[in-house]
Amino acid sequence: MAGQTLSSREMYSKGIIPLTAISTVRAQGDNKFEIVTTQRTFVFRVEKEEERNDWISVLLSALKSPSLTSQLQAAVAPEKCGYLELRGYKAKIFTVLRGNSVWLCKTEQDFKSGLGITIIPMNVANVKQIDRAVKQSFEIITPYRSFSFTADSEKEKQEWIEAVQQSIAETLSDYEVAEKIWFNESNRSCADCKAPDPDWASINLCVVICKKCAGQHRSLGPKDSKVRSLKMDASIWSNELIELFIVIGNKRANDFWAGNLKKDEEIQMDSPVDKRKIFITQKYKEGKFRKTFLASLTKEELNKALCAAVVKPDVLETMALLFSGADVMCATGDPVHCTPYLLAKKAGQSLQMEFLYHNKFSDFPQYDAHSEGGSSQEATQSTFLCDFLYQATASASRVSTEKKLLEETNKKWCVLEGGFLSYYENDRCTTPNGTINISEVICLTVHKEDFYLNTGPIFIFEIYLPSERVFLFGAKTSQIQRKWTETIAKRFVPFVAENLTEADYDLIGQLFYKDCHALDQWRKGWFAMDKSSLCFCLQTQEAQEERMHLRRLQELTISTVVQNGEKVDVLLLVEKGRTLYIHGYTKLDFTVWRNAIEKAAGTDGNTLQDQQLCKNDVPIIVNSCIAFVTQYGLGCKYIYQKDGDPLSISELLESFKKDARSVKLRVGKHQLEDVTGVLKSFLSDIDDALLTKELYPYWVSALDAQDEKQRTDKYRAFICSLPGVNRATLAALIEHLYRVQKCSEINHMNAHNLALVFSSCLFQTKGQTSEEVNVIEDLINNYVEIFEVKEDQVKQMDIENSFITKWKNTQASVHCLMKSLERLKVSQAGDLLIEVFAERKEPDCSIIIRVSPVMEAEELTNDILAIKNILPTKGDIWATFEVIENEELERPLHYTENVLEQVLQWSSLAEPGSAYLVVKRFLTIDTIKQCREKSIKEGILKLKEEPSKILSGNKFQDRCVVLRDGHLFIYKDPKSTKHEKMFPLRLMKFYLGVKKKMKPPTSWGLTACSEKHHWHLCCDSLQAQMEWMASIFIAQHENDIWPPAGKERKRSITKNPKIGGLPLIPIQHEKNATQARKNIEMARAELERLRLSERHDGDFTDSSLKDRASIIGYCLEHKDEKLRNRARKHRSFNCLEDTEAEVPPGLPKGYKGLKTVKKTEDRNSKATLEPNNKLPSKVIEELSVVLQRSRSHPKELPDEQTL
Repeated sequence: MAGQTLSSREMYSKGIIPLTAISTVRAQGDNKFEIVTTQRTFVFRVEKEEERNDWISVLLSALKSPSLTSQLQAAVAPEKCGYLELRGYKAKIFTVLRGNSVWLCKTEQDFKSGLGITIIPMNVANVKQIDRAVKQSFEIITPYRSFSFTADSEKEKQEWIEAVQQSIAETLSDYEVAEKIWFNESNRSCADCKAPDPDWASINLCVVICKKCAGQHRSLGPKDSKVRSLKMDASIWSNELIELFIVIGNKRANDFWAGNLKKDEEIQMDSPVDKRKIFITQKYKEGKFRKTFLASLTKEELNKALCAAVVKPDVLETMALLFSGADVMCATGDPVHCTPYLLAKKAGQSLQMEFLYHNKFSDFPQYDAHSEGGSSQEATQSTFLCDFLYQATASASRVSTEKKLLEETNKKWCVLEGGFLSYYENDRCTTPNGTINISEVICLTVHKEDFYLNTGPIFIFEIYLPSERVFLFGAKTSQIQRKWTETIAKRFVPFVAENLTEADYDLIGQLFYKDCHALDQWRKGWFAMDKSSLCFCLQTQEAQEERMHLRRLQELTISTVVQNGEKVDVLLLVEKGRTLYIHGYTKLDFTVWRNAIEKAAGTDGNTLQDQQLCKNDVPIIVNSCIAFVTQYGLGCKYIYQKDGDPLSISELLESFKKDARSVKLRVGKHQLEDVTGVLKSFLSDIDDALLTKELYPYWVSALDAQDEKQRTDKYRAFICSLPGVNRATLAALIEHLYRVQKCSEINHMNAHNLALVFSSCLFQTKGQTSEEVNVIEDLINNYVEIFEVKEDQVKQMDIENSFITKWKNTQASVHCLMKSLERLKVSQAGDLLIEVFAERKEPDCSIIIRVSPVMEAEELTNDILAIKNILPTKGDIWATFEVIENEELERPLHYTENVLEQVLQWSSLAEPGSAYLVVKRFLTIDTIKQCREKSIKEGILKLKEEPSKILSGNKFQDRCVVLRDGHLFIYKDPKSTKHEKMFPLRLMKFYLGVKKKMKPPTSWGLTACSEKHHWHLCCDSLQAQMEWMASIFIAQHENDIWPPAGKERKRSITKNPKIGGLPLIPIQHEKNATQARKNIEMARAELERLRLSERHDGDFTDSSLKDRASIIGYCLEHKDEKLRNRARKHRSFNCLEDTEAEVPPGLPKGYKGLKTVKKTEDRNSKATLEPNNKLPSKVIEELSVVLQRSRSHPKELPDEQTL
């Protein structure tokens, strides 16, 4: 039952009454009715008495529904709750953060009863602090409204902000890892407090824990417990680590850790923080409750037993030995395989290797962790250095004059001893001018370039302290500088991160960080700048060095956050999906790090290696230009032989050199000829040629070989000798040129013409010799052999080229069709966006989701469930429904149905804008079993045909309806032996509901639709309606109504809907939607005629039409066959379906697709839809064939290539 539609200003409710809180519903006079709850009585008024009765009927029916009990929410404790001031309300509002929603209620009692004002979903929300006079204010921002709250204190405000941020992060996380690890039933409860569905883990202890226990595990330190999230830290969960958790499980782990735990010593899921912390410390750090059967063994015996255990598959034995005090790095006696990890590797024990790897820095009772590190520490403390250095002290306000300070000072006698650096007036003084505690150093900067004073060059290094003081020292030689900086770094950088001190760093020190492993709080980590790489050790006790290649960053931005009431600058770095937030101890040291990172991440020179790179080591400028030309230039004549505007080329080239990441090529804004000019200019002007001048004589000499195979072998050898960036760039460029020449029938750019253009660019020769041209032509023609490209990749390229060139002719028609549908949108990146609702059509349930032309209903259903964090009850089947005719009719889509194809059919509706998609519960396993038990279903239904026949009248009539053998039979009465009508189910669409204008005698019914007729069938009850719908749905699809059991659920690949890295949906606009519909219908009729004509009459006079009809006709003829016979392979979150794209029989092997309609060569003119340029019939099936193959070999490109 739906009420009045909310306006754009009323996206959130004014009140919530759960069905579980309703005692009864009563009618009153004046079109009013009461809803009585345990807390209060609500009175509603409607315009008509009939409408009031409908509301009462529906509510009473819902209250009696047996499924009502399943709607009761579990008593899950809120993450955060309390009274807050909310702008617009006089009294304070009881606010509750629970799961992925924030509840607003008038009182705490209302919340406990389920009564509320509104619910704010966290999947579309953001939170920020408000800079107002009231410092305790913060906002929760959604696309529809901002909620401004005020807390009682600054501390409470920060707690709310952190809690909401954590909820947002968890809402957008992934449950795939958790579902796999929960496969072991013992992992479904916390190893420490037994809380259900724990989604955190200690990866070295191999226990699955809840969020509350995870916080206490972190306090143990990463040497004892390395805490990771099952939902947010997807990158760390390898297949081996997941298998390790499944094999061990909480039960077996607790057999060791809690073997001697008494019942009264256990903690519960509601235990207080202090008790939880004491218990976890005693259990893991002190080993108070563990089994003691190995206590009698000496250290040497434990180590010997460990070496024997790691070569066997029993990980539990290894775990018991290690956690009982065995040394994970003990000597094995094997000079080659000198550690237990190497022994396990030699024996091929992957689970043992995984366990030992995550425990390589573990420290447990009976193991003296300081025995090995003591000598190193003593050596550090005993280090003594003394020498004359230039010295000056700069405050934060004078940091800009650091170099001048050096010119104004003299040498000082400097002594480093006992962890303190003292500087004296001269070597005879006994009292220092000042002393620096090296352990307090937060940053050390080393300047590689020398500075000149009157006395000669000096080599500078800077020491930064938390007090915002900077000490500058200058050495006479770079060797002296290096000796001092290495010694200082080894003194203040902990032993576990000493690998950072061995690099040739320019900057080393400590920063605060947050990354994907722990977004809930800031932590301390150690960082070092090594040329264009940022090396870091994020856990100061585990010494696992990681590295970010700064020139490959996909994002580098600075923002300001409020921390403890102060504004803090934060730097965001994103590389290959890895996200890292960092900020300094002070503004001064943060400025140093920021400047160094920005400089290293930028273009620093004119060589290929100095450019900003994509993750495939190709310069961003090259990748962006190639992607733009591939999408918009394959069908353009003489594309690389046309000259662009010199001024535009120069400006665009300069933009790329300044910051390639920020340049986004857009059609309309950037001209095709200008982009090709930028690519040619860049390759011509870089230092040294792409093919390198050093190898020039070798490239040319390869032409002496007459045999083509010998030449390709030589080319391959030369390419292997190129630098890595050159090699990757050449491969990308030649692949692009190979693709261009495959469309030479359209663009007239064959391999020879392309070689004429690019030979001078790639060799950087002023002239142009035939040898150079022949080499480039050879590289293009033999691209497949030289770069060892697989056959299926070549086929994929042909399919993509064919699709790109064909699709250009249909872009305007498809777009104007989409413009006629209000719920379809085209994003700026060219993606098709559809509004989908979860469970019901309400503002809070709305989701805008990207849809590709091959998305099936199963993908959409699973995507929506994941986004809304809905976990279907066991035995329930959820489906995507299309809702049409102003919400009067709805139909469940089969899980294999194409979503976009169904949406495009809405254009035939009288009001296409009123149609929408909703994902909700459809059937239960019990209902399906009941329907399957009956091979025949029959009953008396009231039937009406539309358009009605003269003799049958315009009323519903009783008919006996029988469902059997895939058909629906209509009999005049149960005694009749001959049916009046027979409907084949596979040719019909069945909708739940009957349009009100039909004046149905009951509120429950079905509508059966064919191309020309509609039949309306009314039932006596809701149960009968659902039983008929279930039986028809099962019969229609021959019992195949959900994915096969045991298969992982299929998820969409349309988070970034591309084909070979190219956006699919056209971006041209068309005003005349009516004309587009006519074009579609004409195209369908014409292409059907062409297909039949080809079958009966032989050849077409127009070969291009023949090719087009062959492809489309083949797709149409084999659609049903493919749906029946294809193996239904279901993707997990990370696996893509691998299916072969079929090519119609009879087409030549080198078929390159259809030719585009000839367009004007004026680059400033816009493409328009010609009257005879019709949309191919069933274009969605074409897209399906084209894109099936792209799923198997997705070519991921960075964001800067999305055009």
